[in-house]
Amino acid sequence: MSNANVFERRRYVEKVLPFIGKNLIKVLIGQRRVGKSCILRLIQDEYAKLFPANSTLFIDKELPEFRPIISDEDLIQYVHQNCPNPKESALFIDEVQEILSFETALRGLNAEGYDVYCTGSNADLLSGELATQLSGRSISFPVHGLSYVEFMQFHSLEDSSETLLRYLRHGGLPYLYHLPNDDNVIREYLKSITETVLYKDIVSRHGVRNIPFLERLTEFVADTIGSPLSANSISKFLKSQRINLPTNQVVAYLDHCAKAFLIARLPRHDIEGKRFFEIGEKFYFEDLGIRNALVGYKRSDIGKLLENVVHNHLKICGYSVKTGSLGDKEIDFVASKNDQILYVQVAYLIPDELVEKREFGNLLAIPDNYRKIVVSMDEILFENYKGIEHIHVRNFLMADL
Repeated sequence: MSNANVFERRRYVEKVLPFIGKNLIKVLIGQRRVGKSCILRLIQDEYAKLFPANSTLFIDKELPEFRPIISDEDLIQYVHQNCPNPKESALFIDEVQEILSFETALRGLNAEGYDVYCTGSNADLLSGELATQLSGRSISFPVHGLSYVEFMQFHSLEDSSETLLRYLRHGGLPYLYHLPNDDNVIREYLKSITETVLYKDIVSRHGVRNIPFLERLTEFVADTIGSPLSANSISKFLKSQRINLPTNQVVAYLDHCAKAFLIARLPRHDIEGKRFFEIGEKFYFEDLGIRNALVGYKRSDIGKLLENVVHNHLKICGYSVKTGSLGDKEIDFVASKNDQILYVQVAYLIPDELVEKREFGNLLAIPDNYRKIVVSMDEILFENYKGIEHIHVRNFLMADL
């Protein structure tokens, strides 16, 4: 296996397959370097198999030959010159947000009959700009870093405690496949990706002026993953560091980070009252390697890292995830998909009855019969705790929930 492209990541390709050839703009969205480009290439291959007589055009905005495509007019002109038969052509555009007024071009090309596929590294692609212009003619497919199973496949590893710790330390960016298993080399690569996300997808895109504040804020969030936070508490912390900024600016910067898929923000959900609280959100990183590049990897952070990786696996499995509250009890994750609800508690270890009552007891208090799981690294697990499953984190990360 000499090329990472042999790993097809079928989970994502199969989600797009039913929409190939349909009059919808297909958009792969996610953080930079999570593998969207390779998946787009795989979809191009699938299109060619289904429509062998048709032509395809791949535009990669990171390659020098496509740099002259700056605006919507440039894109339309390039497509017409290189792919003149819209009814028999498919367009694949990587990092489409690099093109000014791209949404206008996509709308026009879609109307002409081109089958359009693209990738983007900003959530606004569909929640704002593209959705407004296309009014229901687009569909998005979130792409995440490597799952634990994919990580093992990419790096030819077996499931073990050492493999899990390597996954927690280095994260799941696919390009790590090409690098030596050297902490210093990997750290430098991850730092370069972090800088790209911060400066290209956040600073440049949103006109952020206070860059030192943005850097300090991301470090603070990285150090407190899984802790309930509010913009006010973050602002107070920054003031203690002699950085004096208003709460609304903290909220704006956090929003920029979430839209660039650097972090995920989980709203706090009242399980009994079916409402959302305005305070106490939790934040997790899309990639733990990037998180560790910001604040370092410490074994003492294992509990935080486990919680983050469980959150990420739920997202990879297609769940919408919130953090839960039931009176004075905290539920780490309330995950929903279709008509399913899944409650998950995460603990590093359950060493005594006090922790046991907290982790299992919080789930027992939920007055419904949906699936409930406690995830931990205990080697000896409860077979069944009053109907609650107790699963080792490695088995949880290998399950297709």
